Amino acid sequence: MADYFTCAVRTGGEGMGGISLFLVERSTPGVHVRKMETQFDTSHSTTMVTLEDVRVPASAMVGPENAGFMMIMQNFNHERFIIAVAATRAARLCYQEAFHYAISRETFGKPLSSHQVIRAKLAEMARQIEALHDNEERVAYQFSCGVPDIKMGGACALLKVQASKTFEFCAREASQIFGGNSIVKEGRGKRVERLYREVRASAIPGGSEEILLDFAMRQAVQKAKRLNSK
Repeated sequence: MADYFTCAVRTGGEGMGGISLFLVERSTPGVHVRKMETQFDTSHSTTMVTLEDVRVPASAMVGPENAGFMMIMQNFNHERFIIAVAATRAARLCYQEAFHYAISRETFGKPLSSHQVIRAKLAEMARQIEALHDNEERVAYQFSCGVPDIKMGGACALLKVQASKTFEFCAREASQIFGGNSIVKEGRGKRVERLYREVRASAIPGGSEEILLDFAMRQAVQKAKRLNSK
């Protein structure tokens, strides 16, 4: 578990303009931490952090006072991008496992891949993964060119939604191809079973799909209004 926590603290008035960031050491008196069990695995650092009368020095403030909210929002772009990258790899792994299984598993004397419905599932998985990867490369290129974070919010939000939806689709279709082997934690389908439990961990952290879609459209509407006012 982490030795330091970045905490958003109310240091000013109401609203987003009154929040500052502080770096709090885990060993600080009043900080209590315990690990939480999650749906997907145990090799993680998801924790319950309780703060009871914790005192930190002013020198622990990160950035200017009352400017914490904007720093959080800018960091979300990078968090969402990283989640999208991980979801893309997971989706591709679902496809890889399903593809290998389909060409080697036989039913009634024929490989699964000889059935049109199975090939259609694999084709749709591949189509969505390649479209997602292309979108990811475009966003990565914008970051590498120095496009400011304030202009990347909508793109990162839509990318993460596309990634989590693609991962969920591929996990489901891979499970359908594996059949009963995808619901046991051993054998050839154990990776797909494991990946299916990770889907929600891509769809919810960093902003749920519903919130991010709304956020992207609100930004688009605001930009349109600014352009029309000129």
